[in-house]
Amino acid sequence: MFTGIVEELGTVVSVEDTGDGVRLTVDGPLVTSDAKHGDSIAVNGVCLTVVESGGGRFTVDVVQETVRRSAIRNVAAGDRVNLERAMALGDRLGGHIVQGHVDGTAVLRGSDDDLTRFELPAELSHYLVEKGSITVDGISLTVVEAGRTEFSVALIPTTRELTTLGVRRPGEEVNIEVDVLAKHLERLAAAQLDQFRAGASGS
Repeated sequence: MFTGIVEELGTVVSVEDTGDGVRLTVDGPLVTSDAKHGDSIAVNGVCLTVVESGGGRFTVDVVQETVRRSAIRNVAAGDRVNLERAMALGDRLGGHIVQGHVDGTAVLRGSDDDLTRFELPAELSHYLVEKGSITVDGISLTVVEAGRTEFSVALIPTTRELTTLGVRRPGEEVNIEVDVLAKHLERLAAAQLDQFRAGASGS
């Protein structure tokens, strides 16, 4: 579990094709200061498991499903990535509840009127509401505008300075995780609606 508050901008050292996924080695002195084998670190919002660490670097294996679903497939050596360690019990929840389970990707369209705009798949857009939470590349952000296939956020200078959104260019893909509470509510509402329809048809 994460909060979407990026702790460190790391640098990808290497990307190795393993046949059934990729192995990433990332330079991140802060997040590796107490990292152990089996710990979770979010890389651009993707929860990954540490398999090796030392010398300020850590290595993770990324399975093909994660490569397919996320923008990790575009990562190359030298790229900057957002890093966050899993939250500890009792930590402040500075952002919102983030699982590190990416739902898909969006495309950065650009910035205007102090807003940064993204285009996302229509099947994800209904989870977004104005003033609701969304995770972009592992960053907890507040939705300013929510459309059918796009949304916008307002970025403060600190976010631009300390995260990948400060170097992203129009046309680039970013990882998106919608609010898990919205997904649970949808599931519960669908079950209730099915029960109502079944009752109505039997009356």
